[in-house]
Amino acid sequence: MSATHSYYPAASLPINMPKKPGYYPTTQHHAYSRVSVSPPEAPESVTTSGVPSYEPSATSSNYAGSASEYESSGAASGVDLMEYMGDRLNGAFDPMPLDRSLAKQAQTSGELNAKHRELLELQALAQRRLASVRANFADGMKTAKEVQRDLQWTQKRVTALNDRAARKYPNEYKAASKQYPAPVDY
Repeated sequence: MSATHSYYPAASLPINMPKKPGYYPTTQHHAYSRVSVSPPEAPESVTTSGVPSYEPSATSSNYAGSASEYESSGAASGVDLMEYMGDRLNGAFDPMPLDRSLAKQAQTSGELNAKHRELLELQALAQRRLASVRANFADGMKTAKEVQRDLQWTQKRVTALNDRAARKYPNEYKAASKQYPAPVDY
């Protein structure tokens, strides 16, 4: 193998391109949306120890000899990387399960919102009922206090009448007390 021969492996690897500021055109996708074509494969007749090798010749028009020649010649035969990846993604991706899950999510969200509104309505109804019960309880307490005052006044009045009747008519009062005894609570 001579010193002028170049060695290229059988599988093509990406080439590190020198980056010149302002060279790559900006597109609507990304600044580096074009990929250049790799150099041609070596003819099968040129091999050393079973590995293909390639020696550029002056007649080869597909291979650029220096990086600057490669940069200038590669821009014309580029592939839109975003379009290529989009086509590959569209071919490999089935949107039906995603659509179904989005529809299910929207349906569940709608049901959740309906239940939330129903819960808010029930909460408002419970608050109205609680306010009504509190008002009724307050009225009931007021009425109970009035009845208690009336009962106390009546008890005092009955006690005063009993005392007066016991003083004025002692024999009749004793006979009536035996026949109708006073309740134990009082």
